[in-house]
Amino acid sequence: MSLTEFKASLAGDAPAPTLSPPLAGLWWMAKGDWDRAHKIVQEDDAREAAWVHAHLHRVEGDLGNASYWYRQASLPVAKDALDMEWERIASALLGSLEP
Repeated sequence: MSLTEFKASLAGDAPAPTLSPPLAGLWWMAKGDWDRAHKIVQEDDAREAAWVHAHLHRVEGDLGNASYWYRQASLPVAKDALDMEWERIASALLGSLEP
């Protein structure tokens, strides 16, 4: 799935069932359902899920918790705009599934 297709899928009521948990979390975040997104990535121990988890806590404004999850993902704390980070994560997960 391309980033354009992923964004277009946001017009639907639910993410494609074939999406990985981190991508499903990003999908729900984009739809404004932070709680559902958080539940999905919290139950996944993959590095990619930690990256999305970090983004979610950054969105929430809990930078201490976000920093913890960036460390779990072995990534630096993001400093760019939230929407830019969301798109960067989605692009990376759709392209290579590696942060």
